[in-house]
Amino acid sequence: MIALKLLRAWQRSAEQRVVLAVGTATAWELAMRAGLSGVRVVYAPVDWWPFVRSYLQRFRPRRLVLVEAEAWPELMQQCQERDIPVSMVNARLSARSERRFRKFSRVIRPLFAGLERIGVQERADGERFLALGCQSEAVLVTGSVKFDPGGDVTPEVRQDFRAILDAMAGGKKIVLAASTHDGEEVVIGDAARSAGAFYVCVPRHAERRDEVRQALLEKGWKVCQRSTGEAHQDGVDCYMVDTTGELRDWTTLADVVVIGKSFLAEGGQNPCEAVMAGKCVVTGPHMENFQPLTDDMIRAGGLVRVADAAELSSVLAMLIADESSRKSHAEKAMEILKGHQGATIATVKSFLS
Repeated sequence: MIALKLLRAWQRSAEQRVVLAVGTATAWELAMRAGLSGVRVVYAPVDWWPFVRSYLQRFRPRRLVLVEAEAWPELMQQCQERDIPVSMVNARLSARSERRFRKFSRVIRPLFAGLERIGVQERADGERFLALGCQSEAVLVTGSVKFDPGGDVTPEVRQDFRAILDAMAGGKKIVLAASTHDGEEVVIGDAARSAGAFYVCVPRHAERRDEVRQALLEKGWKVCQRSTGEAHQDGVDCYMVDTTGELRDWTTLADVVVIGKSFLAEGGQNPCEAVMAGKCVVTGPHMENFQPLTDDMIRAGGLVRVADAAELSSVLAMLIADESSRKSHAEKAMEILKGHQGATIATVKSFLS
């Protein structure tokens, strides 16, 4: 998604031929659906010298741009041997990852030292990359492309989606659980039901659809499933979106968005899409992958963080009943995101132009 965001911004000012290398079937589908002109979507090579060598001979790139910290040693080394400039964009490195990289410093340092340029999200990230061998003149603080509210496609309400929810929700406010992990579908759903809301569940991995449905059914939910094209049925109290690439569109119809992987797993999922859509966002206690952003939002009165499922139920009830509170939280979270305004254009100008 970050690569697509950068390519959309780049194509406004330049006509370039691009090979976009992806690693999963989901990424392939999203990239193909984007329909960007001049962009060929392929799978990334296995990072072993015969495959990388064949790959580079096939495409003969003028430069390699790695997104975030996707440091593939063989690919980087062979590019550097061929004098193909290697850059890294939107790079982030936690203290924990830095310690892990240090264990392999004999291999890692020459690769990072050979980077032509590296765009980091925060100054602290830059300092950690410097400690791993990056040249000081190569490090540029650009902010986060992922968090840049100005570089994304503005989400629009899809009237066909609205009609589906209007028919099922019966006027109830909508709580959407975004990118849930194992067990969270029921936990968040029970809290939403207790708060008197209609529940929309979007599992992180669509292939879990059968187990998610079964878990909800066992808890007394009447589930309608997006992928099967089920028509509206009386008494449906949960709509499960088990299709790929639609989360943004369903998010625009929610009143409150609860972030998955923050209750029964660690790390959390990206809250920015919901914030950009102007939604009130609630998370569980585990948002480690998005600190310090989420901490800043919470301090500003933007994101709402709860300690457990019991607190989630009471918080959802309060938010569902108070539109002004939902609006206030959404606006304050958006103000924090604006601190990354311009990261997309800065990255395009510095790394792709």
